[in-house]
Amino acid sequence: MVDHHLNPARHSAGERFYADGHPLDAVHYLEAKIILNGMRFTSVQSFRDFEKIVRKAAKQARVDFETESCEGLRPQIREVLFLDTKEFALYNNAFILRRRTAYEDGFPAGEQEIVFKFRHPDLDTASQLDVRPSIPGMYRVKFKEEWLPQKERIGGARSLYSHNVEFKLNPLNFSEDLTSATTLVEVFPALRSLLTGEKEHLELVNRTAVEEVLQQLGTLDFGKGFEAASNVAVWRTRGDQHQLVGEFSFQCKFQRREDLSARALLRCDEFFKLLQHEAQDWISLGTTKTGAVYRLKGNPPQSHE
Repeated sequence: MVDHHLNPARHSAGERFYADGHPLDAVHYLEAKIILNGMRFTSVQSFRDFEKIVRKAAKQARVDFETESCEGLRPQIREVLFLDTKEFALYNNAFILRRRTAYEDGFPAGEQEIVFKFRHPDLDTASQLDVRPSIPGMYRVKFKEEWLPQKERIGGARSLYSHNVEFKLNPLNFSEDLTSATTLVEVFPALRSLLTGEKEHLELVNRTAVEEVLQQLGTLDFGKGFEAASNVAVWRTRGDQHQLVGEFSFQCKFQRREDLSARALLRCDEFFKLLQHEAQDWISLGTTKTGAVYRLKGNPPQSHE
């Protein structure tokens, strides 16, 4: 039996439109994620140790795993800040708002990036939500199907649909205060019915700044042109360097889901499940990277993850 997340027919947005007549966004990315125990990562060697597990699972699934292009690459460092109300109104309604800054040699590199996303297990619900911002500058919409392990056991798969938009926080084009509810509903019209108080402000979730250490591993080739870049990341809190969570992921982009080979998709699915068994001592079930930040102080919020 083919799992629901492998059914191409579910990925057509049809001829439906947003309020301004723009066609509904379609899924153009497939990203698979396995959440890992952050305490397993103590050095760069930890990334290499996990790479060996990936290679073993790839061999079993008859998947080519090319790592030469990533040899010698150093881990990338990024700061990730999540913004929400005190009651986690965004996250409780399947929204995520974060600000991301890349660092090189200890200093910020490039412009800060805003990522706004709506994540939901139902494709229709995710596609109908218009995430486009009202800003003068450029932005990029990324609509993904995300594969995650089952919440309570390894060896399975479930889907979330992540409807994202990203843009650079360029002071020449955009300088508004993104912690103000009034500003937020102007920038993100999708939040208009959620943030109603004019004096309401967003704050740093759990007063936590996240430091992400990201290591590129290599490219997985599932055949028929289906290739996916893979990496491992670990999130820790700035200051006390508390290891929050790790994540292995791989992602491919496509123009039309129907163009992906059914055989390659099945091989991808087989690899994803085999890797869970091979990495079972590393896996942390039932959460996401974002979920780990929101649950840091206890009293976990509700979400659609």
